[in-house]
Amino acid sequence: MNYAAFRKSVLDKLTINKKVSNVCFSYLLFLMSVARKHSLEEAANFSGKNKSQFSRFLKNHSSLSETNLNNLSKKQSKILFKKCKRLQKGSLPWRVAIIVDATIQNRSSIHTENSQKFNHGNGYVIGHQWTNIVLIINEIIIPLMPIPFYSKNYCKKNKIKYKTEHEVVIEYFEQLNLYEYIGYHSPEEVVVLADSGYDDKRIENVIKDKKWH
Repeated sequence: MNYAAFRKSVLDKLTINKKVSNVCFSYLLFLMSVARKHSLEEAANFSGKNKSQFSRFLKNHSSLSETNLNNLSKKQSKILFKKCKRLQKGSLPWRVAIIVDATIQNRSSIHTENSQKFNHGNGYVIGHQWTNIVLIINEIIIPLMPIPFYSKNYCKKNKIKYKTEHEVVIEYFEQLNLYEYIGYHSPEEVVVLADSGYDDKRIENVIKDKKWH
């Protein structure tokens, strides 16, 4: 597939204004291709565009990623759920798995905005934390909207009500409507998997109220 065909295949899947489609595709291609530092300056060097184009794009169109991720996730999950039977090629009793896990986006300094020190695995790391939520259907991973974790200082500075990681996960589950993703289903067909960091009675009660396993 040549560059033009690949660009068209990507943009055809997105709901995006043609005026910003060029810079959007360049930024997506940068994120898909470069494993090193993800910054506006690196994106500009990679694409040959001015850094300000990416800065304006992210500042003025911040909701595009959320809208498109939700649309793509719902479209793919509905298609897969219609064909799926049970997890692990029929050896498990559930048809859908919801997996919850935290990811740290490393930073070199605690002074970076919203970064903080986390006890993550074998020792402490500095960075930004995201709580990732994914669906597993027919052995395919479908990402849902991740949850950002805001530090107390960041919340105070930006007048945001501070919430613990467990509180935002509870709120997320309470608002998650699986019908929008997989259509009609039995709640007993859904299993939730998380590590011991989410061993919280309040989270368990929300899952129980949803009648998930």
